[in-house]
Amino acid sequence: MLEVADIDVHYGEAQAIDQVSLTVVPDEIVAVLGSNGAGKTTVVKAIAGIHPVSIGTISCDGRVISELPPHRVVEHGVAVVPEGRRLFPAMTVLENLELGAYSRSARSHLQESLDWVFSLFPILAERRVQRAGSLSGGQQQMLALGRALMARPRYLLMDEPSLGLAPIVVDQLFDLIDTIHQAGLGILIVEQNVERTLDLCQRGYVLEEGKVIMEGSRAELLASARVRQAYLAL
Repeated sequence: MLEVADIDVHYGEAQAIDQVSLTVVPDEIVAVLGSNGAGKTTVVKAIAGIHPVSIGTISCDGRVISELPPHRVVEHGVAVVPEGRRLFPAMTVLENLELGAYSRSARSHLQESLDWVFSLFPILAERRVQRAGSLSGGQQQMLALGRALMARPRYLLMDEPSLGLAPIVVDQLFDLIDTIHQAGLGILIVEQNVERTLDLCQRGYVLEEGKVIMEGSRAELLASARVRQAYLAL
């Protein structure tokens, strides 16, 4: 289980996250919902080791990872699909994917992982020698997701994966996320497309001003008047 326990996160003296707790188990999709500035991306960065935690702990399958640098967090089974994709545009599709297999254990399964990623994203196999920066937005998002999967994670963090994509590409992307989830990965997804995300997830948390103000199953969140009014415009 991936567990965030009562964490605080600060940017200088400003507190961005206040006593946030959440869990993700394998084979589960968990959503983190909230408006811009609610702290969603900060939670992802804290779990990934990109931003330090002031108070509280983060653990993965019983091992505390909240004091580890990002590359060690990946070695413990947590990979990130960051907001904005963060690809290496001058490098090829294949080179970007190979960078995802950073850890020793991932490198030992490089070809197996490549075969899986190319089966999920055939367009990446077709364009493996093409520079990442020349891909379309949807293809770049597929590459960012494939690169994270090359680390062979047990838990996948996704930060605004549909940002800037055409609706038809968003539908394809969410179908692929569901396929990856069925392979047994635990997925934590931060996403502005609340309606589509609630169709996909099993549980979710709502953040406001750095605090969890609501949590529950998909059905409970959909039934909440607060969620319906604030995030679904109903």
